Amino acid sequence: MITARAPGKLFVAGEYAVVEPGQPSVLVAVDRFLTVDLSPSDAFGQVHSEEYGQLPVTWTRDATGVRIDRSTPYDYVLSTITLVDRLRAQLGRSDSFFDLRISSELDDRGGRKFGLGSSAAVTVATVAALDEFYDLGLTAMQRFRLAMLATVAVVPTASGGDLAASTFSGWIGYSSPDRAALVRRMGETSVAELLDEPWEGLSVSRIAPPTSARLLVGWTGAPASTERLVDRVLRMRETGAKAHRDFVVASRERVCQLTTALQADDASAAMDAIRGCRSLLRDLGSAAGIDIETDRLRALCDAAERVGAAAKPSGAGGGDCGIALAPRDADVHAMHRAWEADDVRHLTISVTPPRSDVDG
Repeated sequence: MITARAPGKLFVAGEYAVVEPGQPSVLVAVDRFLTVDLSPSDAFGQVHSEEYGQLPVTWTRDATGVRIDRSTPYDYVLSTITLVDRLRAQLGRSDSFFDLRISSELDDRGGRKFGLGSSAAVTVATVAALDEFYDLGLTAMQRFRLAMLATVAVVPTASGGDLAASTFSGWIGYSSPDRAALVRRMGETSVAELLDEPWEGLSVSRIAPPTSARLLVGWTGAPASTERLVDRVLRMRETGAKAHRDFVVASRERVCQLTTALQADDASAAMDAIRGCRSLLRDLGSAAGIDIETDRLRALCDAAERVGAAAKPSGAGGGDCGIALAPRDADVHAMHRAWEADDVRHLTISVTPPRSDVDG
């Protein structure tokens, strides 16, 4: 039995802009995990997960590669199995079947997702399990890149920030590669070569965790469709909207301000940057005609401001989570009481320590 775990993630800053290659963002990995258990199998493999019902998905191989018996919600897992199988063959490893069992802490007992990046976590954990199973000897950066390729095969616009957080853990700075170029290259070259060649725009860096402020998380209880919201913003880019161009430029400035403040452990400057990011997201939502800061997210942010903290939606907004950066002397209990009064749930989660060097 092989067991691999990957943590969930939260965006701290840089949402929406990060889908542009080379645009910076800040993320954290959190101590809620998705687990993949792998066991060898014989004539076929299966994927089990309570999240998608009682029946497992069966996969086999034919002359063209991995074959799935039916279409399922397991797109990211099956994309990962397919891609790693191509890499296995290219590296000359023998083929084997296996069963996967997936369990998750990234939702509540009723199955509602917290918005902590379960798709990314399951992709990263599956890559890690298959790396060990096939004895591929991948570095952390190669595992991230493999997870990125499996993800863009499903959603070509995905930024990959959640994959980087799940792979490397801790606080990270991230900018995305040119995913359209990756999709093209996947049809032109081997997976093994793609893992090692330069990826334009990609950057992953370690950020020291602040000691002068705490990161706190509230959950609105309402799910959000990241793909739908991001697609609306991408349509602004495709039409050359000035509001989108201005947002991307301003987001870079605010994220760089935040990164500098975090590295200097300057809580005041970091909170100013968080407030600036919140304002940018509000303006972007207004220009795109989408509700990034919902009523509950607004209540979450305003309660944080009343106790001297700074807060904003995390990720695509429209529901899911908000984050607050609070100085050590802030009355966070008063903030939590205000959240509860507005049906916002305080999530008792922490940032995971770094697990891997970002250079491999």
